[in-house]
Amino acid sequence: MQFRLLPLLAIASLFVHIPTVQAEPLEIAEDTEVEDVEASDTEADDEDEQEIDITVTGELLNQPLYAPFRREGTVRESTRPAYVINREQVEATGARTVDEALRYLPGIISEGTAGGQLGSLSGQFMRGGNTERVLVLLDGRPLNDVGFFGGFDLSQFSTDIIEQIEVVPGGGSTLYGSDAIGGVINIITRLPKEEGNKILPSFGFGSFGEDRQTLQMIGRNGSWGWVLGYNRIDSESDFPFEINDGQFSFEDSTADDVSFEIDDRRDNADVLYNNASAKIIGDLSDRHRLTFSALYLDKDLGVPRGVPIPVSGSVGNFNSLTPNARQNTREWLLDLTWEFNMGNGDDSILTAKTSFDSRNYDFEDPDPSGSRDKVDRTGIGFQLQHNWQLAENQRLNYGFDYRSVDAENRTSSGGGPEVENYDGNISQGALFARYQLDFSPNLSAHVGVRQDFSSIEEGDVTSPSVGARWGITETTTLRANYGRSFRAPLLVNLEGLAAFNIEGNSELEAERGDSFDVGLDQQLGDRGLLRLTYFINDVDDLITFESGSPSTYRNIGRVRTTGIEAALNFQVFKNVFLMANYTLNDPEIKSDANREIVGNEFSFRGADILNVGISYEIPTGLFVGVFLHNVSDRFTNNTNTETLTAYTTVDLKLRVPIGDRLAVNASWDNIFNEQFQEFPGWPGLGSNARIGLHLNF
Repeated sequence: MQFRLLPLLAIASLFVHIPTVQAEPLEIAEDTEVEDVEASDTEADDEDEQEIDITVTGELLNQPLYAPFRREGTVRESTRPAYVINREQVEATGARTVDEALRYLPGIISEGTAGGQLGSLSGQFMRGGNTERVLVLLDGRPLNDVGFFGGFDLSQFSTDIIEQIEVVPGGGSTLYGSDAIGGVINIITRLPKEEGNKILPSFGFGSFGEDRQTLQMIGRNGSWGWVLGYNRIDSESDFPFEINDGQFSFEDSTADDVSFEIDDRRDNADVLYNNASAKIIGDLSDRHRLTFSALYLDKDLGVPRGVPIPVSGSVGNFNSLTPNARQNTREWLLDLTWEFNMGNGDDSILTAKTSFDSRNYDFEDPDPSGSRDKVDRTGIGFQLQHNWQLAENQRLNYGFDYRSVDAENRTSSGGGPEVENYDGNISQGALFARYQLDFSPNLSAHVGVRQDFSSIEEGDVTSPSVGARWGITETTTLRANYGRSFRAPLLVNLEGLAAFNIEGNSELEAERGDSFDVGLDQQLGDRGLLRLTYFINDVDDLITFESGSPSTYRNIGRVRTTGIEAALNFQVFKNVFLMANYTLNDPEIKSDANREIVGNEFSFRGADILNVGISYEIPTGLFVGVFLHNVSDRFTNNTNTETLTAYTTVDLKLRVPIGDRLAVNASWDNIFNEQFQEFPGWPGLGSNARIGLHLNF
């Protein structure tokens, strides 16, 4: 693994800063902590100190954070490595979807799995877990689609509704239950913060026929607040590409040297978003708050075919699709939350949340057979939790979760009758508790446990966790964590897809994971922060798809992923920041009934990610940044005979304020037109640009 550590060693030679610093880095809130800066007795010294008013250390460690605690906290308090994308960063980088906003973070591989165009299916990989093993939360409640294939497509979320995105690698089942084997992503929606009403329209256009319009109204009047929004994105998304044998390699006993080159244009890749949101907050009294949220996500897109490349059994070559294949997803996500302040301040808060989801997936391939696949899901959920400050140094968080999902999948072909693949229910309930004890301001520990009950066989699991944080000095902190996690089988795993000749497996075991990590947070004066984490994530009975006649699902014995997450941050000058982070993944199949794959790297999870960038920011909102994104080689099958080769892209981001009410955003991504594949037979997006206009009334 020595050659994989070279990028990490290169990072250590840089003074860097992660690009999560706010767009106004020189303004500081009254309660923001500024460390190791002595006040001067002279006016000149005061002016000099203002040049470094904000500290990288304070800005990163004091960021608000919810997911690791299931309550309000900060990055500084967390024993888990956690990375935050705030509203200012989203606006500065011009990210259109949550999937795009995750691009430059450590700890996560956020690459599309069905082509690089806008609207393509997202794929997030964390600590050896793929999309369905990364739990996605919306304001703290689970979104993973247990009635379909288990994951959640982050390309559905447009960023206009986003206040903050939290990424917490490592097993998170103690607080959140099933699917949090690789980590947790928590999407926090926007809140009305200021008295009065603001209207925020924006417009934009870009390469390959992209056209965007957004309208938001955010306001507060006394005890009531509101956020109303609509987002529309329309893009043709057809783009030229090149695929050659330099981007993909494979071992074939019948051909020692196969050379190929494809120069073509991606077609049937158009997409149309129509997303709407509403949030109403009412402070019924000093102790009671009621919040209603409604989110409608509609994404209609063409589904391009996989490009035929000479790979035996490649999962990327879906050549049966025609140029007219279409897909539509429509989702209603509704929440009602009641908060009751039972004590003084925030020492005893009871929260109850009810949710309702309606999700529809419709895939149609009209030629030549006229096939259609429909998946309808409805779900209800309930969360009850009590955050209780038992004493000044003790906090208890406990509660109850329940979720029930009805799912039906039907397929028709050639004008014939519909075939029912499955029609059933998944019900999940759980009791959980987390206790935190602060032995001193510099030493704290927590323990937690969760008992899940599921209607799915082998779904009843106990998930303990323990963690500690020790501030050795004022600038050096050690942290360590252990967590047990699990993932229950889905209806599609147990019952199969008869119309696609996929047989269910009623003997599947639930996946069980053990997640360990130990880390260091080292402050570099008041300008820099180094964060290092070494992790091990063991998963037993990992559920995988096995092709054949018929195809089916089975458990892999054990997969162990070891690796490093590194982020080094530094403010070089008053307005100049450098950034770099590196994620190393080594997922190894440790045991399995198929001895031929034991010792191999588990497919797709082995990519290492390097991000490097430099940005210039000033308090008026001007932002200029250049970011490099590198993805290493990775195997695409468990036999380790097929490899997607490494690629590097360079992006330019610009935000220019014009007065107090107008700002221009521009992006030029993949400046050097790097040609690569995100999935075998699915080309990534070449050089592309976009520009937008944002207004504030």
